[in-house]
Amino acid sequence: MATTRRRPPRRRVWPKIRLLLIVAVLGAGATALYPVWKAANPDPPDLLVRYRTDTPATAAVAKPSLEVFNKTDKPVPLSDITLRYYFTADDSASYAFNCVHTVYGCSSLAGRVVEMDKPTDTADRYLELRFTEAAGTLKAGANSKGIDVQLFRTDHKKLKQSDDRSFDAEKTSYKESETVTAYNKGVLAWGEEPDGTKPQDAKKKKATVNAGHEPLPAAPEGVLFDTFDYLGAKDPALFKHGWLVRTSKGGPGIESTWSADGVTFPGDEEALEGGQVLQLRASTDGTEAGTRQASLGTAASKFREGTYAARMRFSDKPATGEAGDHVNQTFYTIGGKGSKYSELDNEYMPNGGWGRPGPKLDTVTWYDHKTNDRVYETTNKSLDEWHTVMIRVKDGVVAYWLDGKKLFTSSGKYAPRSDMSVNFNHWFIDLPFKGERAWDMKVDWLYYNANETLSAEEVQTQVEDFTGRGMNYFDTVRGS
Repeated sequence: MATTRRRPPRRRVWPKIRLLLIVAVLGAGATALYPVWKAANPDPPDLLVRYRTDTPATAAVAKPSLEVFNKTDKPVPLSDITLRYYFTADDSASYAFNCVHTVYGCSSLAGRVVEMDKPTDTADRYLELRFTEAAGTLKAGANSKGIDVQLFRTDHKKLKQSDDRSFDAEKTSYKESETVTAYNKGVLAWGEEPDGTKPQDAKKKKATVNAGHEPLPAAPEGVLFDTFDYLGAKDPALFKHGWLVRTSKGGPGIESTWSADGVTFPGDEEALEGGQVLQLRASTDGTEAGTRQASLGTAASKFREGTYAARMRFSDKPATGEAGDHVNQTFYTIGGKGSKYSELDNEYMPNGGWGRPGPKLDTVTWYDHKTNDRVYETTNKSLDEWHTVMIRVKDGVVAYWLDGKKLFTSSGKYAPRSDMSVNFNHWFIDLPFKGERAWDMKVDWLYYNANETLSAEEVQTQVEDFTGRGMNYFDTVRGS
């Protein structure tokens, strides 16, 4: 007997189809809603920045202090991290910054002020901070601790911070700040940029600070470099960076007239990158009581062999008052006592001194100051402009150079026998007449290399490389 195959009831198929349709609809809805959910629930940041300040909205200097936290489970090289502090320039002024303190040392921190391509009402510039490779790594979950910097106008006028995006007067203790941005290998990892870009946007667009982000190399060992970006003689960064303003008694010049009043750091269009210079002013009214001499030198005596170089602006005429003073504008090193006494001098005297006419530059190597035992060479010409002044010391031979031309050499006993400090002085040999007058000497930058004797061109190349990277100060010279 033939049997007839029966079809399964249709009611058993359709529930499954309906279930599949429902799942598909829900899946499509979830896919459509995911971007909305993700925007409200972004991935945890790789970095986190906290900020504080102790300055009011109107102040002589901005003092942002920053902390960076590594929120990942892996160490992050500090040289991969970039920080940006946003502000608005007042009156189109130029700005400078310096480092006051980091646990990694200010020699490991670089910075530059950058004008934005697309300014906003609260940001047309930013201070960009980066660490060199010498800073090491930030461990997983670790905090960089305080990165204390100063931002100021090079004309030293007060800042108006009320319209600065990253400034917040209420944050006097460390608190999270999304108006300070942080980048990891050039990719935004914390904060919100002035145009509204957030880390999740940057990852989606693969937005970067710049193409081909490279770690910042460590400053070379055995080198001191400084472009003199400071607020004034009492700037804490000046002392943190190893400088001393002389106010002590004694000579040379008019005894016990050394004053901090003449040590300033004005902006100068002829300075490197239009930045600041060290200015030493010697002023007088013709009396000892009315005389002020100026000096800045390194606190440490740790310099001997190698290359000393400075870009200097000597002056043949006073900034104010009558000309004719026997002023001495000096770049020199000094150290040791007794049988170890050492001194190397560049002394420019526009009106001469000690019975010899000017303008003249004396290059002098001392053996014994008490017995006046020295050798020297005099270059008789005006130096009333910018010059690169150099001293090179190697294997007991001292060579003095001006703008790449050798002026004088000394050797034998006329060579350093001890480590020395590096100094700039501006002083009066005597006071020939009465009346108010003031003389200025300027220094754009100082460079010292303990390991190499370099040409003026080689020094200039290194100087431009350092400043191009934002490395305006570092000191990796080790004392003996």
